[in-house]
Amino acid sequence: MALGAISVAAVAYADARGDEWVASYLLSALGVGALVGGLWYGARPWAGAPEPRLLALVSLLAAGYLPLALVPGSVALMTLLAGLSGIALAPALACAFVVIDRHAPRGTVTEAFSWLVTTFGVGAAVGTAVAGPAVEWGEEGAGFLVAGVSGCLAALVLLATRRVLAVPGGASEAPVESRNDRNAALEPGFRSGHQA
Repeated sequence: MALGAISVAAVAYADARGDEWVASYLLSALGVGALVGGLWYGARPWAGAPEPRLLALVSLLAAGYLPLALVPGSVALMTLLAGLSGIALAPALACAFVVIDRHAPRGTVTEAFSWLVTTFGVGAAVGTAVAGPAVEWGEEGAGFLVAGVSGCLAALVLLATRRVLAVPGGASEAPVESRNDRNAALEPGFRSGHQA
């Protein structure tokens, strides 16, 4: 939901400033932040199971979106906040795919990935549908608030399902390549040669 809400909120913010280009600044900064975060995440090996890391990354993503709801008057400050809010996006997405790969029954990983991508699309559509009226009826920061609250809800869902996502035998037995992992999923990284 957050990505759909951010798109609507950025346009509303730009409209309030009377400059349509401002939306492109915000969304570009978000993309650059995601690129930086993705490069950082993929450039190093990660110890331990990815399931708790996914919760941490989604929580960081939500925490990054919430300050945008304050709607700073300075476009430069808002652009900086948008860039910072994007840093956890690519790592959270990459980690989500690794978690799905680890939990999907053998032979169903492609279908599981398809369902994950479908949830992203449906979530973005719902976020757009909720943020649009929120921006119309509320203030310009309402769309960004929808994004932040959506991220918080996603983190709460992960928190509530952490036992379902727990790796059999405990997280300490799930390093980069886990024997508990039925699909032999490896964490993506430049040094390991494995790609997401």
